[in-house]
Amino acid sequence: MSQYEIHSCEQMMELIQQVGFLPLLVSGIPGYSAEDMADEYCRYTVLPEGGWEWPLWKWKGTIISESECVYGKFFNGKAGFISRRWWAYFCNYRRSVYPLPQENSIEDGIYQTIREQVSVINRDLRAWCGFAGAKMRSRFDGYVARLQMATRVVTEDFVYPHDKHGKEYGWGWSLLTTPEQLYGKEACVADCSPEESLARMTEHLHAVLPQATDKQITKLLCGGKK
Repeated sequence: MSQYEIHSCEQMMELIQQVGFLPLLVSGIPGYSAEDMADEYCRYTVLPEGGWEWPLWKWKGTIISESECVYGKFFNGKAGFISRRWWAYFCNYRRSVYPLPQENSIEDGIYQTIREQVSVINRDLRAWCGFAGAKMRSRFDGYVARLQMATRVVTEDFVYPHDKHGKEYGWGWSLLTTPEQLYGKEACVADCSPEESLARMTEHLHAVLPQATDKQITKLLCGGKK
Protein backbone atom coordinates (compact mmCIF):
# COMPACT_ATOMS: atom_id res chain seq x y z
CA MET A 1 0.00 0.00 0.00
CA SER A 2 2.97 2.30 -0.53
CA GLN A 3 0.95 4.38 -3.02
CA TYR A 4 -1.30 5.55 -0.17
CA GLU A 5 -0.25 7.83 2.67
CA ILE A 6 -2.46 9.72 5.09
CA HIS A 7 -1.40 13.17 6.29
CA SER A 8 -4.77 14.67 7.25
CA CYS A 9 -8.38 13.92 8.06
CA GLU A 10 -9.37 15.10 4.58
CA GLN A 11 -6.95 12.68 2.93
CA MET A 12 -8.31 9.84 5.03
CA MET A 13 -11.86 10.63 3.91
CA GLU A 14 -10.69 10.61 0.29
CA LEU A 15 -8.91 7.30 0.80
CA ILE A 16 -12.02 5.65 2.25
CA GLN A 17 -13.97 6.62 -0.85
CA GLN A 18 -11.20 5.30 -3.07
CA VAL A 19 -10.62 1.91 -1.44
CA GLY A 20 -14.17 1.37 -0.16
CA PHE A 21 -13.14 -0.63 2.91
CA LEU A 22 -10.56 0.69 5.38
CA PRO A 23 -9.79 -1.03 8.71
CA LEU A 24 -8.68 1.45 11.35
CA LEU A 25 -5.91 -0.51 13.04
CA VAL A 26 -5.77 -4.20 12.05
CA SER A 27 -6.87 -5.91 8.84
CA GLY A 28 -4.97 -9.16 8.49
CA ILE A 29 -3.44 -7.78 5.28
CA PRO A 30 0.05 -6.34 5.81
CA GLY A 31 0.12 -2.56 5.36
CA TYR A 32 -3.63 -2.27 4.86
CA SER A 33 -5.09 -0.15 7.64
CA ALA A 34 -5.40 3.56 8.39
CA GLU A 35 -2.73 3.19 11.09
CA ASP A 36 -0.31 1.52 8.67
CA MET A 37 -0.77 4.25 6.08
CA ALA A 38 -0.77 7.23 8.43
CA ASP A 39 2.06 9.74 8.58
CA GLU A 40 4.09 9.52 11.79
CA TYR A 41 2.44 12.75 13.01
CA CYS A 42 -0.98 11.05 12.90
CA ARG A 43 -0.04 8.09 15.07
CA TYR A 44 -0.27 7.54 18.81
CA THR A 45 2.26 9.63 20.74
CA VAL A 46 2.90 9.80 24.49
CA LEU A 47 3.55 13.40 25.52
CA PRO A 48 6.59 14.24 27.70
CA GLU A 49 4.44 16.14 30.18
CA GLY A 50 1.92 13.31 30.38
CA GLY A 51 -1.13 12.34 28.38
CA TRP A 52 -1.20 11.45 24.72
CA GLU A 53 -2.01 12.62 21.23
CA TRP A 54 -3.49 10.51 18.47
CA PRO A 55 -4.90 12.55 15.57
CA LEU A 56 -5.96 9.42 13.68
CA TRP A 57 -8.17 8.39 16.61
CA LYS A 58 -9.67 11.85 17.00
CA TRP A 59 -10.65 12.05 13.33
CA LYS A 60 -13.19 9.23 13.60
CA GLY A 61 -16.16 11.38 14.57
CA THR A 62 -15.42 14.00 11.91
CA ILE A 63 -15.10 11.35 9.22
CA ILE A 64 -18.41 9.72 10.18
CA SER A 65 -20.30 13.02 10.20
CA GLU A 66 -18.70 14.70 7.19
CA SER A 67 -18.07 11.91 4.69
CA GLU A 68 -20.12 9.27 2.94
CA CYS A 69 -19.01 6.31 5.04
CA VAL A 70 -20.14 3.93 7.78
CA TYR A 71 -18.08 3.08 10.89
CA GLY A 72 -18.18 0.07 13.18
CA LYS A 73 -16.49 -3.18 14.17
CA PHE A 74 -16.93 -4.84 10.80
CA PHE A 75 -13.61 -6.59 10.22
CA ASN A 76 -13.24 -9.66 12.44
CA GLY A 77 -14.52 -7.64 15.37
CA LYS A 78 -12.11 -4.78 14.65
CA ALA A 79 -13.18 -1.26 13.76
CA GLY A 80 -13.07 0.30 10.33
CA PHE A 81 -14.81 2.35 7.67
CA ILE A 82 -16.92 1.34 4.67
CA SER A 83 -17.88 3.86 1.99
CA ARG A 84 -21.59 4.35 1.39
CA ARG A 85 -21.02 3.20 -2.19
CA TRP A 86 -20.17 -0.29 -0.92
CA TRP A 87 -22.27 -0.40 2.25
CA ALA A 88 -25.40 -1.88 0.66
CA TYR A 89 -23.39 -4.75 -0.84
CA PHE A 90 -21.57 -5.37 2.45
CA CYS A 91 -24.83 -5.22 4.39
CA ASN A 92 -26.55 -7.52 1.89
CA TYR A 93 -23.92 -10.21 2.24
CA ARG A 94 -23.30 -9.99 5.98
CA ARG A 95 -26.99 -10.17 6.85
CA SER A 96 -27.29 -13.33 4.78
CA VAL A 97 -24.75 -15.10 7.00
CA TYR A 98 -25.44 -13.33 10.33
CA PRO A 99 -29.14 -13.88 11.14
CA LEU A 100 -31.09 -11.58 13.41
CA PRO A 101 -30.57 -12.31 17.11
CA GLN A 102 -32.86 -14.97 18.53
CA GLU A 103 -35.96 -13.39 20.03
CA ASN A 104 -35.67 -12.68 23.77
CA SER A 105 -31.94 -13.47 23.77
CA ILE A 106 -29.44 -11.14 25.47
CA GLU A 107 -28.22 -9.98 22.07
CA ASP A 108 -31.80 -9.29 20.96
CA GLY A 109 -32.40 -7.26 24.12
CA ILE A 110 -29.38 -5.07 23.36
CA TYR A 111 -30.44 -4.64 19.73
CA GLN A 112 -34.05 -3.76 20.60
CA THR A 113 -32.89 -1.24 23.21
CA ILE A 114 -30.77 0.53 20.59
CA ARG A 115 -33.72 0.59 18.18
CA GLU A 116 -36.06 1.97 20.84
CA GLN A 117 -33.63 4.68 21.95
CA VAL A 118 -32.76 5.61 18.32
CA SER A 119 -29.16 6.33 19.43
CA VAL A 120 -27.48 5.61 22.73
CA ILE A 121 -24.00 5.96 24.27
CA ASN A 122 -22.47 2.52 24.76
CA ARG A 123 -21.74 3.22 28.43
CA ASP A 124 -25.41 3.99 29.11
CA LEU A 125 -26.55 1.02 27.03
CA ARG A 126 -24.37 -1.30 29.08
CA ALA A 127 -25.98 -0.09 32.30
CA TRP A 128 -29.54 -0.28 30.92
CA CYS A 129 -28.98 -3.85 29.77
CA GLY A 130 -27.74 -4.96 33.19
CA PHE A 131 -24.03 -5.34 32.47
CA ALA A 132 -22.84 -3.58 35.62
CA GLY A 133 -19.28 -3.97 36.86
CA ALA A 134 -15.90 -4.04 35.16
CA LYS A 135 -15.96 -7.82 34.67
CA MET A 136 -19.12 -7.55 32.58
CA ARG A 137 -17.77 -4.98 30.16
CA SER A 138 -15.91 -7.36 27.84
CA ARG A 139 -18.93 -9.66 27.63
CA PHE A 140 -21.19 -6.75 26.73
CA ASP A 141 -18.69 -5.45 24.17
CA GLY A 142 -18.69 -8.90 22.55
CA TYR A 143 -22.45 -8.78 21.99
CA VAL A 144 -22.26 -5.29 20.50
CA ALA A 145 -19.35 -6.27 18.26
CA ARG A 146 -21.34 -9.19 16.89
CA LEU A 147 -24.28 -6.88 16.11
CA GLN A 148 -21.86 -4.63 14.24
CA MET A 149 -20.33 -7.57 12.38
CA ALA A 150 -23.90 -8.42 11.35
CA THR A 151 -24.39 -4.78 10.15
CA ARG A 152 -27.33 -4.34 12.54
CA VAL A 153 -25.59 -1.66 14.62
CA VAL A 154 -23.19 1.13 13.63
CA THR A 155 -21.41 4.01 15.36
CA GLU A 156 -23.07 7.38 14.76
CA ASP A 157 -20.46 9.52 16.53
CA PHE A 158 -18.22 9.69 19.59
CA VAL A 159 -19.05 11.50 22.83
CA TYR A 160 -16.26 12.80 25.06
CA PRO A 161 -16.30 13.96 28.69
CA HIS A 162 -15.02 17.48 29.39
CA ASP A 163 -12.65 18.71 32.08
CA LYS A 164 -13.26 21.80 34.22
CA HIS A 165 -11.89 23.97 31.40
CA GLY A 166 -14.37 22.55 28.90
CA LYS A 167 -11.71 20.55 27.07
CA GLU A 168 -12.49 17.06 25.79
CA TYR A 169 -10.44 14.22 27.22
CA GLY A 170 -10.26 10.42 27.22
CA TRP A 171 -10.95 7.82 24.55
CA GLY A 172 -14.57 8.77 24.02
CA TRP A 173 -17.77 6.71 24.11
CA SER A 174 -19.41 5.30 21.00
CA LEU A 175 -22.85 6.65 20.16
CA LEU A 176 -24.61 3.59 18.76
CA THR A 177 -27.57 3.39 16.41
CA THR A 178 -28.88 1.27 13.55
CA PRO A 179 -27.88 1.96 9.92
CA GLU A 180 -31.56 2.20 9.00
CA GLN A 181 -32.04 5.03 11.50
CA LEU A 182 -28.88 6.83 10.41
CA TYR A 183 -28.98 6.38 6.64
CA GLY A 184 -32.47 5.08 5.81
CA LYS A 185 -33.69 1.59 4.91
CA GLU A 186 -32.84 1.99 1.23
CA ALA A 187 -29.15 2.45 2.06
CA CYS A 188 -29.04 -1.14 3.38
CA VAL A 189 -30.59 -2.81 0.32
CA ALA A 190 -28.56 -4.00 -2.68
CA ASP A 191 -29.78 -4.66 -6.21
CA CYS A 192 -28.38 -8.21 -6.33
CA SER A 193 -28.07 -11.45 -4.38
CA PRO A 194 -25.77 -11.80 -1.37
CA GLU A 195 -23.46 -14.00 -3.46
CA GLU A 196 -23.23 -11.38 -6.18
CA SER A 197 -22.57 -8.71 -3.54
CA LEU A 198 -19.63 -10.73 -2.25
CA ALA A 199 -18.31 -11.28 -5.77
CA ARG A 200 -18.42 -7.55 -6.57
CA MET A 201 -16.67 -6.60 -3.33
CA THR A 202 -14.02 -9.28 -3.83
CA GLU A 203 -13.29 -8.14 -7.38
CA HIS A 204 -12.97 -4.55 -6.21
CA LEU A 205 -10.58 -5.38 -3.37
CA HIS A 206 -8.40 -7.51 -5.62
CA ALA A 207 -7.99 -4.42 -7.81
CA VAL A 208 -7.22 -2.22 -4.81
CA LEU A 209 -4.97 -4.79 -3.11
CA PRO A 210 -3.18 -6.79 -5.80
CA GLN A 211 -0.75 -8.10 -3.18
CA ALA A 212 -3.52 -9.62 -1.04
CA THR A 213 -4.40 -13.30 -1.27
CA ASP A 214 -7.88 -14.69 -1.86
CA LYS A 215 -7.88 -15.98 1.71
CA GLN A 216 -7.01 -12.56 3.18
CA ILE A 217 -9.73 -10.76 1.23
CA THR A 218 -12.32 -13.43 2.00
CA LYS A 219 -11.53 -13.20 5.72
CA LEU A 220 -11.83 -9.39 5.64
CA LEU A 221 -15.20 -9.42 3.88
CA CYS A 222 -16.76 -12.53 5.36
CA GLY A 223 -15.68 -12.21 8.97
CA GLY A 224 -15.19 -15.95 9.35
CA LYS A 225 -18.65 -16.75 7.97
CA LYS A 226 -17.68 -18.44 4.69
